Amino acid sequence: MVTRTVDLRSDTVTKPTEAMRAAMANADVDDDVLGVDPTAYRFEAEMAKVMGKEAALFVPSGTMGNLISVLVHCEIRGSEVILGDNSHIHVYENGGISTIGNVHSKTVKNNSDGTMDISLIEASIRDPEEELYYPTTRLICLENTHANCGGRCLTVEYTNKVGEVAKKHGLKLHIDGARIFNASTALGVPVSKLVQAADSVSVCLSKGLGAPIGSVIVGSKSFIAKAKRLRKTLGGGMRQVGILCAAAYVALHENVGKLEDDHKKTKILADGINQIKELSIDMSSIETNIIFFDILEGSNVTVEKLVQFLEKHGILVMPASSSSIRLVLHHQISECDVQYTLSCIQQAVQLQVENVRN
Repeated sequence: MVTRTVDLRSDTVTKPTEAMRAAMANADVDDDVLGVDPTAYRFEAEMAKVMGKEAALFVPSGTMGNLISVLVHCEIRGSEVILGDNSHIHVYENGGISTIGNVHSKTVKNNSDGTMDISLIEASIRDPEEELYYPTTRLICLENTHANCGGRCLTVEYTNKVGEVAKKHGLKLHIDGARIFNASTALGVPVSKLVQAADSVSVCLSKGLGAPIGSVIVGSKSFIAKAKRLRKTLGGGMRQVGILCAAAYVALHENVGKLEDDHKKTKILADGINQIKELSIDMSSIETNIIFFDILEGSNVTVEKLVQFLEKHGILVMPASSSSIRLVLHHQISECDVQYTLSCIQQAVQLQVENVRN
């Protein structure tokens, strides 16, 4: 019987630390919908300061944070947002910006590093004189780190260039910064500098930072005032939310410093997997805490059998396609877990290859 579990499905699977549980139990709380929860107020003020923005708002999820941000910037019906064709907002958020916000998406191809070509972004902006025929472009969205591109980081220079394009055409810039602290750590620059060009940013607290619940959106005071009203409309206005913000405050102060170690362990695991001849990884894509590895064609190894073998040994992973698997590391994955995972992957591949030969 397997008693060990190494959960690499996502960095959302972390459990609250003892410090988080203690902070939650002792949190000073009040009604946040009425705007008087002291712990929520403290946390939001801290996040706004760290991100270099005027104000912040705690929301239940990253999906809601992105939805609210898009709706604030695109409050006029017939608005259009430019975003990556492989972005989280476009692929994984249930089409909420269109089904709830009546916002039209104009997709631009994501490059392998998560960027979109600046020229393609600018070419996608609608000519205001053609408003009789086209939606009106009002927003550009970036994602940093870019999850589907393997946790790749958008640089300050790139983000600033997109911000310049947005400003030139009178548009707003929103950053889906679900793992923005991973990007900040990997690039070695303050997170505030990474988002300086953005009018709004959403930050997931329950991914790399390891809080149990929630996200936060940041921007100007006027942006957050509108966002707060939309949060209530969408059912995200919670009462004694300071209990959750207390855990998030601990995560912000205790877990950001652990991200560098997460990245190091990710590179160790990726390098080990890449040395298995039946498997392949683009090592240049390993910048933060996400690994996508491919099973080489003709290797006689299948995703289904590999996942089943790992699960029997207590290792949980996420199939990404019929020939690839995703692994995501977090602060509760130890160096021992990394070596155990690598050993099990090697065993699984070897067994499948030998079974075919026999």
